[in-house]
Amino acid sequence: MTDPDSTFDSAAELLGRITEQLGSRLGQVRPYGRAPRRPPRKYDEEAHPPMTAPTLVAVGHGSRDPRARATLARLLDRVRELRPGLDVRLAHIELNAPLLDETLADLAAGGRDAVLVPLLLAPGHHVTHDLPAAVAATPAHARVADPLGAHPLLVEALADRLAEAGWTPGEGDGVVLASAGSRDPRSGAETRRIAALLGERLGGVPVVPAYASAAAPTVPDALRALAARGRHRVAVASCFTAPGLFATRAAAHAPWIASAPLGNHPALARLVLHRYDRSRTARTTTPARELAAI
Repeated sequence: MTDPDSTFDSAAELLGRITEQLGSRLGQVRPYGRAPRRPPRKYDEEAHPPMTAPTLVAVGHGSRDPRARATLARLLDRVRELRPGLDVRLAHIELNAPLLDETLADLAAGGRDAVLVPLLLAPGHHVTHDLPAAVAATPAHARVADPLGAHPLLVEALADRLAEAGWTPGEGDGVVLASAGSRDPRSGAETRRIAALLGERLGGVPVVPAYASAAAPTVPDALRALAARGRHRVAVASCFTAPGLFATRAAAHAPWIASAPLGNHPALARLVLHRYDRSRTARTTTPARELAAI
């Protein structure tokens, strides 16, 4: 402040000088002893970095049929079109590269979280054991989503593939829903639900589930059961995500038409994202490491 012995020409000049110095001092005061705040944008970016969505790892079984991997790659191209910017990767349980353990190791090295979406139609050993075990064996932070399962989007894809194969309503209609099969009773229950939904979609046509391995009835058995009910115009609906040995064998038994595997159908791509999103937001999902111990 102004020294007491300072000399000024007038009281007005003295008052002006005091006001000037007081204003300068007040401008340096920090309220409540806090440091001046940084610009909001810079502060927010440093304290709250943008969240990165977990990588979507679509997990196929694997096949010796070279068409299988190419088909799944086209499916994931559709997924990327629907969700630009999302990291989407393909992995396999066996037979094809990249294998799941390699993909998880790569994600762990990059510090990335992941959601594994099984490209499988029903629960079974691969979903409840193999996938959680693969996660438990690596430091990757990941969770396993539900299989594609009984969902209207899956039924939409099945019905469209039948229509593409030449399906039209007629007398004596019937459908055999051909899938891979599993010893897990939950798999059979889920396949029966898919069959029931497809029957409703087709206007009440009987749809009989059948299996290429590990469960009954087989496709020929299901065809005979429908014939015994007077159903002689029977199509085989291929409930497989991609071409392979089982899909080829099932189609070979068709007495009329057989649909193509679901492949890169747009509804299937939407279903993959639906399973991914539900797994991300689920609060009660059992951690993969716990599933591996079941």
